[in-house]
Amino acid sequence: MQVLARNLVRRVSRSQVISRYAYSTQRVRDIGQPTPASHPHLMAEGELTPGIRIEEYIGRRKKLAELLPQNSLAIISSAPVKMMTDVVPYTFRQEADYLYLTGCQQPGGVAVLSAEHGLCMFMPETTPNDIAWQGEVAGVDAASEVFKAEQAYPMSKLPEILSGMIRKSSKVFHNDQTASQKYTKLDEFKNSASLGKVKSLSSLTHELRLIKSPAELKLMRESASIACQGLLKTMLHSKGCPDEGILAAKVEYECRIRGAQRMAFNPVVGGGSNASVIHYSRNDQRIKDVDLVLLDMGCELHGYLSDLTRTWPPCGKFSSLQEELYDLILQTNKESIKLCKPGTTIRQLNTYSADMLCDGLMKMGILKNRRLYGHLNPTSIGHYLGMDVHDSSSVGYDRPLEPGSVITIEPGVYIPSSFNCPERFQGIGIRIEDDVLITETGYEVLTGSMPKEIKHIETLLNNHCHENAAQSLASFSS
Repeated sequence: MQVLARNLVRRVSRSQVISRYAYSTQRVRDIGQPTPASHPHLMAEGELTPGIRIEEYIGRRKKLAELLPQNSLAIISSAPVKMMTDVVPYTFRQEADYLYLTGCQQPGGVAVLSAEHGLCMFMPETTPNDIAWQGEVAGVDAASEVFKAEQAYPMSKLPEILSGMIRKSSKVFHNDQTASQKYTKLDEFKNSASLGKVKSLSSLTHELRLIKSPAELKLMRESASIACQGLLKTMLHSKGCPDEGILAAKVEYECRIRGAQRMAFNPVVGGGSNASVIHYSRNDQRIKDVDLVLLDMGCELHGYLSDLTRTWPPCGKFSSLQEELYDLILQTNKESIKLCKPGTTIRQLNTYSADMLCDGLMKMGILKNRRLYGHLNPTSIGHYLGMDVHDSSSVGYDRPLEPGSVITIEPGVYIPSSFNCPERFQGIGIRIEDDVLITETGYEVLTGSMPKEIKHIETLLNNHCHENAAQSLASFSS
């Protein structure tokens, strides 16, 4: 067989061999993150990150430079690498402002922006040993050629160059939540801080990130679509596998295979009384036949997040008591969404929803005093959503909503087992959460494809998952 193969190769001319395999000799440059050349299945030519063109990043920097006071400087540090053990890092996620302005998805860098200097990037320096263990990373050349920084230097030059920039600036803006000692330990920075010249950058960047561009909204729609598909598949799976841990794994799997890079947060999968714990995260209990399960999840697609919650009975049927309480949350969700439009504030939506829930809980006899409502729902009706789950957190809830902003609408009730109310209601938690885009004329529900009506949920659980449920149940019981 080997002789035959050699003879066959000899019959092919040298020019034919070179022509057939010439493409394999071209080396695609690796800068430590996807590019149109290395990942054409993810990115189109001209995009710096999937879905976002380099011109958009340059425009963001220009807008921030215009917001900065005269002779001011903005310092933005990449997120630090966090370690699980002494040698095992957690999966890296970039700091949102750094990604928003630079497009760099990698750790180790510091960006400086000013009207005078444009974007200046200080990039990590690697050794052959670093590359052998961790792979290629973006350096000075990538900062200039790929990220289009006006100035780029190795990190070793930061103390000298940035010190000079700070010395000449009247104000220095930075994010104190993600500050890096690479610059905070500089004498010039310490001196500026002692003189009250150091200010928070988030008050400016969060303003820019509040209103999403068409490209950002496309990614958010796709992220919401993936979350809806993942949660629907998980809901159908729950009848055969009523277990918090399995459902948490299932929803992450379904999102990841559809293109999500990671979950937006550790999914909340609370069965029975665990659903009354708002940010329950243990996910280690089996769900009883008669109980509801609350699943709060979201995924991240190329830097943009979704956030979605549904509550349902894995057994396939709401009890009359569960149905009564669920319907109150559902109607509050739907009526609150109807009020979403330009000019409305999250504060107004919260007041409306709280009044509606309070009235309903009083009628059911769950709440005897309106002042105790906060014990059953200490949360707001929603929050801004974007590159972070609680996006643009420095923007207050009294700000009138504008077209292009995305918020969550998530009414809920969380009744502790010890709460003084009829025993049949104790330990129940229900939340229904949707992602809502504010448009010129009103709203668009980005998560509208995920069922939330009682009849739709029961039909799905009882008529669309029998075969899968039977197979799952067999493996679940073994």
